[in-house]
Amino acid sequence: MIDYKKLLNKTVADIPPSGIRKFFDLAAQMDDVISLGVGEPDFATPWGIREAGIYSLERGRTFYTANAGLLELRQEICRYTERKFGVSYNPENEVLVTVGGSEAIDLMIRSVINPGDEVLIPEPSFVCYKPITELAGGVPVVIETLEKDEFRLTPEQLKNAITSRTKVLILPYPNNPTGAIMRRCDLEAIADVLDGTDILVLSDEIYGELVYSDEPPCTFSAIDGMRERTIVVNGFSKAFAMTGWRLGYALGPKEIILPMTKVHQYGIMSSPTTSQFAAIEAMRSCDADVEAMRREYNYRRRYIVDGFRKMGLSCFEPLGAFYIFPCIKPTNMSSEEFCARLLEEEHVACVPGNAFGKCGDGYIRCSYAYSVDSIEKALKRISKFVEKYTK
Repeated sequence: MIDYKKLLNKTVADIPPSGIRKFFDLAAQMDDVISLGVGEPDFATPWGIREAGIYSLERGRTFYTANAGLLELRQEICRYTERKFGVSYNPENEVLVTVGGSEAIDLMIRSVINPGDEVLIPEPSFVCYKPITELAGGVPVVIETLEKDEFRLTPEQLKNAITSRTKVLILPYPNNPTGAIMRRCDLEAIADVLDGTDILVLSDEIYGELVYSDEPPCTFSAIDGMRERTIVVNGFSKAFAMTGWRLGYALGPKEIILPMTKVHQYGIMSSPTTSQFAAIEAMRSCDADVEAMRREYNYRRRYIVDGFRKMGLSCFEPLGAFYIFPCIKPTNMSSEEFCARLLEEEHVACVPGNAFGKCGDGYIRCSYAYSVDSIEKALKRISKFVEKYTK
C-alpha cells in the first residue's frame, strides 16, 4: 500500500485549498441559490473579439506562437498601455503574454525569489499570492490593511514591514476582495518609501480599467523612478469579459521579463493562439465595450452599497473592481459561519472574508458582476437573514 502523504511535496501538502471554492461547491449542490460569489463578468465577450477568434480559426491559425506571444499582440499591448497610462514598453523584450494574469504572478515570483526571501503581501487580497510565494521557497509577510484606511496600503505600514530580506512588494490594486483603490498620491507615497531600496514591485492591475473614482486610473510603473523595479500584471479576463480565454500579460524591464519568459517557455511553451488573435482586436477596438460594462458595474456598485447600508451593515465605498466587502460583525458570527448559515437558510452564496487573509474575518465578499435583478433578490434574502440575527 503506497503512503502518498510521504511522497507529496511538503509545501504543496501543507497549502490549504482556496477558501473561495468551498462555498461554490456547496452552492452547486443546492437548488434556488443566488450566488454573489463568482468574480467573473456576467457579460459575454464583446462580439468583435469573438469574431476575431473565430476568423483566426477559419484561417487555420492553430499553430504555436513565439514563447513571449504574438509580436503583433505585444505591440498592441504596448500601444494600449501608452495610450491608457502613459508608459512606454518595448514589445520585443519587455512584454510577456501569459495564460491568465495568475501565470504572470507565478512567473514573476518564481523568477526572482530565492529561499528565505520575503514577499510583502497587503491583505485582504486575492488568494494566490501567499501560496505562490511559499511554493517558490519565499516567506510571505502579511501587512494587514484596515477599513479605516479604506483598505489601502499606507507608507507607515510598508516602512514597518521592510527588513533586510524583503525582495518583493505586491500591490494588489484595484483590490479583490475589498474594491479598494490606490490613487496616484497614495502610490507616490509608497514610491517614496521604496526609493533607494532594491525592492521589486509586482503590481497586479487586472482590474485597472474598472475604477469609479473622479481620478483616472494610474499604473504604479508611471510613478517617477518606479518603472525599473515594477512588473505590471494585467490581462483580458475582467475588463474585456474574457475569463475563459485564459490570457494575461506582464510588462516590465527586460532583465526580469526575459527570465520569466524562460520559465514560461519550459512550463507552458506559449499562450493559446486563438485567444491571442482575439486579444489583438480587444486592444484595438473595444474601448467603447469596456466603458459600457464599466458604467453598468458602476450602477450596480451604487445599488448594492446602498442595499447593504440600508440593512445596517457598514461598508466603505469600493471604488474599483466589482466587489463589495461589507462588515458582518453586528451578527456576532465569524465570516465562515455567516456564509454557511446564509447559504443554508436563505440560499445566497457569498465568500467569507477570511478566505482572503485572517484580517478579513468579520467581512464577506459579494460580487456585483451580476444582473440588478439577481442583486435585488439576494439583498432581500440577506436583509431578512441579518435582521434575524441582529435583533
